Amino acid sequence: MSVNKYAFIRYKVLDRCFRNPGRMYFIEDLIDECNLVLTDYDPTCSGISRRTIFLDIEFMESEFGWSVPLERYTVGKRCYYRYSDLSFSITNQPLNMIEAEQLKSALIIMSRFSGVAQFEWVDELIPQLESQFDLKHREHSIMSFESNQYLKGKEFLSKLFTAINNKQVIYITYKDFKFNEAYSFNLHPYFLKQYNNRWFVFGRNHESNKSDYNAALDRIISIESTALKFIDSEIIWEDVSNEDYFGDIIGVSKPEGADLEKIELLFTPSLAPYIVTKPIHSSQIDKQVEDGLLVKIEVIPNYELEQLILSFGEGVKVLAPDSLQERILNRIQSNLDHYQKLKNLE
Repeated sequence: MSVNKYAFIRYKVLDRCFRNPGRMYFIEDLIDECNLVLTDYDPTCSGISRRTIFLDIEFMESEFGWSVPLERYTVGKRCYYRYSDLSFSITNQPLNMIEAEQLKSALIIMSRFSGVAQFEWVDELIPQLESQFDLKHREHSIMSFESNQYLKGKEFLSKLFTAINNKQVIYITYKDFKFNEAYSFNLHPYFLKQYNNRWFVFGRNHESNKSDYNAALDRIISIESTALKFIDSEIIWEDVSNEDYFGDIIGVSKPEGADLEKIELLFTPSLAPYIVTKPIHSSQIDKQVEDGLLVKIEVIPNYELEQLILSFGEGVKVLAPDSLQERILNRIQSNLDHYQKLKNLE
């Protein structure tokens, strides 16, 4: 367990000890109290050191912490710790400087949803937090996220978020690009992901029992609640990086039964710096060669990979595998045929 992972839990334990007039808490006692709470919270915790406690106390006494009124009382060659004002508690204090900065950063992230349908509460919450915690209001934005305010389906974000949070099965009416008619299905929703400026919801399709079914929000027509019993996922979607699922692909679609393949791409010298500084996948290994930059990745080939390769135009060439090279060649040829037909019509 990281020393700082549960720092605030330790601060609360120390705060409780410092406010207790009925017992003398020496440094060893403070360590025992913290370890008792931490191991109860996380059985894998291996315990904390004296140095960690001393650093915690130093932080709590600083202006970056809570400037706690802590006194040291000597008993023989040892000393115990207690607040000089027993009515003091860090839970009753205003935000410290670090917490305030962290909250400011969170507000910047939250502001991304400002103006989005069904997230109107963000517009009300931000000024309330700024006022309550005396956070300085900025005259201008200091961060911008890529977004499309005209994107269809964003109105379903709030409903889907609530359904995932409450573990509620939903009934979706959906119009796929592949079919002329809309169809409906029950979904046990697990995760929302944005890719290429589109939102997708992942979950278990109740009818097909496919556990990693995904649906694009811009193809959803309606969402209704159901009384079906929710089935939890075996995939740990809560992991932000989600390497267990998304680590093997580019984008969001994982072809069923497909295996990892070693992909080799040759980028032109002009594109090389961009590919080095912005790798196309976490498995990327690149090497400067005479003709440009040789890039090797290991992924499951999918539609998004092909789209990414085609987006580089004449700046990239597929070297391996042959199957991917053939698919890209066929798509380029189809594109050329399309333009040739247009030219013949002139």
